[in-house]
Amino acid sequence: MGALWEGIRAGDVGPALPGFFPEAAYAQVKAIADPQSDYQHRLVSEYSLDIAAAHALLGAGAGSAQLVTVDVPSPYVYWVPPGVSYNRVGYYEVPNSRLVYREGGNLRSFGIASMISWRGPGTSSTWARSRGRAPPGSSMTRPRAPGNPLPRRRARGWRRMRHAA
Repeated sequence: MGALWEGIRAGDVGPALPGFFPEAAYAQVKAIADPQSDYQHRLVSEYSLDIAAAHALLGAGAGSAQLVTVDVPSPYVYWVPPGVSYNRVGYYEVPNSRLVYREGGNLRSFGIASMISWRGPGTSSTWARSRGRAPPGSSMTRPRAPGNPLPRRRARGWRRMRHAA
């Protein structure tokens, strides 16, 4: 999550890419015609929009904002079998996590619609698209207090990012 957070603070996808789902791994697990093109032209470009939207949530205090925790509702972890979302392998998914940060003495958070893992619950995971009201062209939610639940539904347009648990 450190790479993700640095990318969000900077408002730049570059620092966040080391934690993003590696292109070679994406090509191996996706059962689509041209996974490399999909990765470059859809996944990374849409991920860049998410980074920019999250950065906008931080506002003028982005440079001093501090990551506090990522709240993951582990009781909601479930198995997604191979074949779903054009994947050759199954994976674990946990919806409605929240990235909690401190900015200017205030505790804030935004939602992560879905995190996934091929290794099992509580292990290296991926960050998926957040959802909610946000700046035009983005998919991030506005800051909310920790503990406010989001509706439980599957996200569309997933973006993937590795996360060391």
